[in-house]
Amino acid sequence: MATTAASNPSLAQRLRGLSGEVVKFGIVGLSGVVVNFAVFWVCINGLHLASLRSNIAATLIAIATNYLGYRYWLYRDRDAASRKREITLFLLYSGIGMLIETGVLGFSVYVLGLDSHFEQLAAKVAGLAVATVFRFVSYRTWVFKALPEPAAEAPADQVQSAGTSKGKGRATEVVAQAELMLAAEQIRYAKAE
Repeated sequence: MATTAASNPSLAQRLRGLSGEVVKFGIVGLSGVVVNFAVFWVCINGLHLASLRSNIAATLIAIATNYLGYRYWLYRDRDAASRKREITLFLLYSGIGMLIETGVLGFSVYVLGLDSHFEQLAAKVAGLAVATVFRFVSYRTWVFKALPEPAAEAPADQVQSAGTSKGKGRATEVVAQAELMLAAEQIRYAKAE
């Protein structure tokens, strides 16, 4: 089976695509960080809430704003056939990220005794950094899945060998990909109506 450069991108092309994705993820994430820190600061200083409660409130609000950015800007071309599944996984992995971030903050406040507002912000930054790496990997891997690439046209000799077991496996794969694409198109048309 022959593969083309379009169907099998080089490592350099994949890294360029990944770097663009990382930049966009950073932009959406940075907007979430601004929301997160602003709400955290208001909760600690304005509402005089405890640091962990403030962190949870701030992170929940940032999660909501980040979902909108990821779904409708960064990953808008990804499979949206199952929004319920996507939102469930997004909330699950965001919650795990929040636990990572809150765990680092709680450790610094309650174990290390770093309880000034600026020490809490520093701990929040450290926890956010670790949680961001986790979120990036989990969002791109499990939440916002890429649509399957359309199958490349098979050379004439492979089309003739469709009767063989190898040809049947390839035909089954093509049919499965076509069914996925049709399902995605039906959802798009249903939403447009």
